[in-house]
Amino acid sequence: MADSVLYEVSDGLATITINRPEAMNAMNAEAKVALREAARSAAGDAAVRAVLLTATGRAFCVGQDLKEHIGSLAADREAGTGQTMSTVREHYNPIVRALAGMPKPVVAGVNGVAAGAGLGFALAADYRVVADTAAFNTSFAGVALTADSGVSWTLPRVIGPGRAADLLLFPRNISAQEAYDLGIANKVVPAAELAAEAAKVARALAEGPTLAYAALKESLAYAASHSLDEALDKEDELQSRAGASEDHTIAVQAFIAKEKPKYLGR
Repeated sequence: MADSVLYEVSDGLATITINRPEAMNAMNAEAKVALREAARSAAGDAAVRAVLLTATGRAFCVGQDLKEHIGSLAADREAGTGQTMSTVREHYNPIVRALAGMPKPVVAGVNGVAAGAGLGFALAADYRVVADTAAFNTSFAGVALTADSGVSWTLPRVIGPGRAADLLLFPRNISAQEAYDLGIANKVVPAAELAAEAAKVARALAEGPTLAYAALKESLAYAASHSLDEALDKEDELQSRAGASEDHTIAVQAFIAKEKPKYLGR
């Protein structure tokens, strides 16, 4: 992986760290490719049972690197092409699909401002641990753009369509406390404790019943766009699969023995 994104796997936990602190972790061409490949690697690695997405410095990710972007727009005008905006299809969409769609839990450790695509990455995670000094901003309309990185899908599902429209039409900084009140943040902790707490949450998930977590993710995504009857049928299908897993037997045996289960992820 490029230095702009760090990737490490340890005892079933993959840690992906956006590492452009000098640019508030803005996404330049190198970082977008590196983050896409890191997310895909984590999704496809059977040894990875949970993922922690975080960042270095005082920002989580402020979205597109606009300094690089303006140069690309100028080159497009000279060439008469629209190549610059293909980054949504080539980079942002695959990143969000990998994070939201992987059959394992993803925790976002939001250490600072998450704006634009950075907000999209955070929302693509299943659980968000947020520093009390962090902030969120949709940002898109502020630079005359529409939503990308899944925000048009994830944000209204997290906070409701009315509030989502407000935040998209009138971008502003949302404090960590307001993010918690809205449901964007699952947990807010002092900034000095963010790294340890996010790792603790991610580690607990990595040690948990991986197949059950995968089924929960699939169930929630399916129910978001299907009827109650269809969701009930999907629950039946997924519960049958979970019930046949070794982890389920281990969990029941541990419960009866009043012991802590040690899951195998199968």
